[in-house]
Amino acid sequence: MSAALTLPDATDTQGATLRISEIFGPTIQGEGALIGEPTVFVRTGGCDYRCTWCDTLHAVDARFRDTWRPMTTAAIWAEVERLSGGVPLTVSLSGGNPAIQPFGALIALGHRHGYRFALETQGSIARDWFAALDTLVLSPKPPSSGMTTDWAALDACVTAAAGGPAIVLKVVVFDDADYAFARAVARRLPALPVCLQPGNPTPPPAEGPDPAVDLGASLAQMRWLVGRVTDDRWFSARVLPQLHVLLWGNLRGV
Repeated sequence: MSAALTLPDATDTQGATLRISEIFGPTIQGEGALIGEPTVFVRTGGCDYRCTWCDTLHAVDARFRDTWRPMTTAAIWAEVERLSGGVPLTVSLSGGNPAIQPFGALIALGHRHGYRFALETQGSIARDWFAALDTLVLSPKPPSSGMTTDWAALDACVTAAAGGPAIVLKVVVFDDADYAFARAVARRLPALPVCLQPGNPTPPPAEGPDPAVDLGASLAQMRWLVGRVTDDRWFSARVLPQLHVLLWGNLRGV
């Protein structure tokens, strides 16, 4: 299940309405190439995927559409400035799939004030404004997600961002099949750095209380993945945890 789309930016103005699930921070980026970096998160509502282990169902499942706020670029920017106190930092565009939304105007506005922008997407939708990002994290979903990667769409995302941001691959790994998928992605795009992330064995449900995070299982998964990488002499890959899960479990807004 995937969507090989390249969407125009005809509505990408400060008056455009975007579907926003939540805006929070400042906190730290908990995963990927920018792990530990002070960040404000702008999380969109809506996604063209439905991964079996999704940990942000409140921003994906249409049941929660009523909780997503329609916001203009100007309103989003005002909230980012309020949260950051007007001090430039990294703004992470996440979701759901944030590539569905017209973010070009927000990126341009933030850049004028010295802010940096990172976006993480599964690589199913290419947008012209990818080239204006500072960091693009492409996170194609492995077999355990239940999704199928559209390689042409992923390539289109790389092409759309060419000459612009730093582009990084990030693959979640739960098992041997996921690990083999990560190796295949790296071989397909050898010029891009690769981050490997152990999957969260206890993701939060869409509704109800969050389960306690099984830190023992998380650390065991991390050790297993480190062992696979070192045994294979895959020394160009980085193995990184979900730092926010280790610090706060499945708590939202951190």
